[in-house]
Amino acid sequence: MGGFFGTISTVDCVNDLFYGTDYNSHLGTRRAGMATFDPEKGFSRSIHSLERDYFRSKFEDELEQFHGNQGIGIISDTDPQPIIVNSHLGRYAVVTVAKINNQREIADQLLAQKMHFSEMSANKINQTELVALLINMGATFVDGINKVFERVEGSCSMLILTEDGIIAARDKYGRTPIAIGKKDGAFAATSETSSFPNLDYQPVHDLGPGEIVRLRADGFEVLKPAEEKEQICAFLWVYYGFPSSDYNGINVEAMREHNGYLMGKEDDTEADIVCGVPDSGVGMAIGYAEGHGIPYRRAVLKYTPTWPRSFTPGNQSRRDLVAKMKLIPNRAILTGKRVVFCDDSIVRGTQLRDNVRTFFDYGAKEVHARISCPPLVYGCPFINFTSSKSDLELITRRIIQQFEGAPDKNLDKYATAGTPEYQNMVKEMANQLGITSLKFNTIDNLVQSIGMSKCSICTHCFDGSGCPKK
Repeated sequence: MGGFFGTISTVDCVNDLFYGTDYNSHLGTRRAGMATFDPEKGFSRSIHSLERDYFRSKFEDELEQFHGNQGIGIISDTDPQPIIVNSHLGRYAVVTVAKINNQREIADQLLAQKMHFSEMSANKINQTELVALLINMGATFVDGINKVFERVEGSCSMLILTEDGIIAARDKYGRTPIAIGKKDGAFAATSETSSFPNLDYQPVHDLGPGEIVRLRADGFEVLKPAEEKEQICAFLWVYYGFPSSDYNGINVEAMREHNGYLMGKEDDTEADIVCGVPDSGVGMAIGYAEGHGIPYRRAVLKYTPTWPRSFTPGNQSRRDLVAKMKLIPNRAILTGKRVVFCDDSIVRGTQLRDNVRTFFDYGAKEVHARISCPPLVYGCPFINFTSSKSDLELITRRIIQQFEGAPDKNLDKYATAGTPEYQNMVKEMANQLGITSLKFNTIDNLVQSIGMSKCSICTHCFDGSGCPKK
């Protein structure tokens, strides 16, 4: 998906920028970049690949080359960023968290207007440069950002480092978050509020959908107020979010525990222990154990010193290997037990199948899977949820194709809990994955746990709910 951090201060900002950006590392594994601005030395920028190394190891030795009281950083799962631009709006750097489905169409229109692209990534258009070209078409930054919102199908949030402060703009429908933090002499904007505590920032404002603000060291001003229509991604709480982060003031771990509690309270499955698949399944498992009245145990642990998230590598065999190597089962806790294990979601099913097999190999008597969200029946057109190139990579779609002869037939029936189609799909999924039993949480429980109205949360991947294209 990606995450960013920007800060502007009355003193040198490089340390805050470095660590604040690093606290977004769980959101991406491909590339990272930082840019700073100093009135005397101008803009400084560096970009690195993260596919074989971590953010800190790439940038720590370069910190002396950055200068200034303001800067932006990005952890990206798309293109090299930040982009530095010279335009009639002045010189600026920009980073984006975006999924632009119609970028080829926009690019062709811009090329027809005699504009050009200079930043290429793997022979493809750099979507952040595409955003910059749209911004440059505006009379002002706000006008240009609105052009981005009008043209982009998918989503786009951004930070713009100018010679006069940092502009933060949240996606038109608020699909991805931006929070503002404050401390003495400094303000910051970030995708993850977990960036704030250790840098002494206090969260003071969550940008609304389509809202645009300018940060300076002594405060921030709203350049464009928020829109009413919001479609924040439910998966921020289910999967992406770091447990200590808040989105729209709603804490990730508190949501996961409440979500698990509701599911555990409704479940009558007899079991001896509950465990969570690290990291995002742990909070749910703690809540499920409380709701169901059986003990939580750490029956499987993540080897945290070296293994990052596993779903982002483009090569499926590497994803499978990383997923296996990073999780270590505990035989002493599993042997002879009826185990409920909680996970955030099932995408392809590969990791879950391997986990189930390992649990049985290590002595589990029964293995019951409880998933914190409904089945993923629809691909996500709004954010970079996975590296999937086709909906057929979803295990649900492969089963629907098996049943219906086509992967997109009667999707609404398979997405509706309690229908014969839904029940048959879940039964077949459990059979293919080798699970004693499989249950998914309901959209009602998910929405209740988040605590926002259903119409303000995007649940398209679960129910195909109609959302605006842009």
